[in-house]
Amino acid sequence: MTAPILYSFRRCPYAMRARMALLVGGVAFDRVEVKLRDKPAALLAASPKGTVPVLVLPDGRVIDESLDIMRHALATNDPEHWLAGDDTSLIAANDGPFKRHLDRYKYPDRHDSNAPEHRAAGLVLLGALETRLAGMTNLCGNSRSLTDIALIPFVRQFAAVDRNWFAAQDIPQVQRWLAMHVASDVFVMAMAKLEPIKSVSHPNLVLPPAREKNGQWPSL
Repeated sequence: MTAPILYSFRRCPYAMRARMALLVGGVAFDRVEVKLRDKPAALLAASPKGTVPVLVLPDGRVIDESLDIMRHALATNDPEHWLAGDDTSLIAANDGPFKRHLDRYKYPDRHDSNAPEHRAAGLVLLGALETRLAGMTNLCGNSRSLTDIALIPFVRQFAAVDRNWFAAQDIPQVQRWLAMHVASDVFVMAMAKLEPIKSVSHPNLVLPPAREKNGQWPSL
């Protein structure tokens, strides 16, 4: 049986969380690492918006939102009960306000932004996580859940902009939580390096009428 195809970019936080959910859900999949500046035609055929991650299922269906990929991966097999910790409001705060401040802190030239101002705003939002983590190991209890995995890649990115500054902040629970997840088995597996693939197509992908498949399905 053909495995699902995951178009991914190793350092993309959205792709990271999708890969972790697929791994924990025991979903066998072929990971296609792409160059964002040289995207395979098959990726654009599957999802014209051209962002990662994109999961192409064996029947040709396409899932091109990371949270949808996570929930799909766990729908039939959720051995760690991640879906029990699916806090949609907390994830929305991460994917909305926190991601906005993160981008403007990390890429001030791109956004013509005041980096220290957005760093301070991001730290305020991390303060809410600090309060929540004061009484438990993870965000929705003592076991890791979908919410933890959905947020970790973004907090990791925020911390990496200036590691010394981050380490000096008074958020010990967030720092503990981040270090724990970055050292976890699933994170290490999800971050395995692969060489980018330029040309790939899915044999069952249902393309829009005006487009055609081209290229051969490689052996990964």
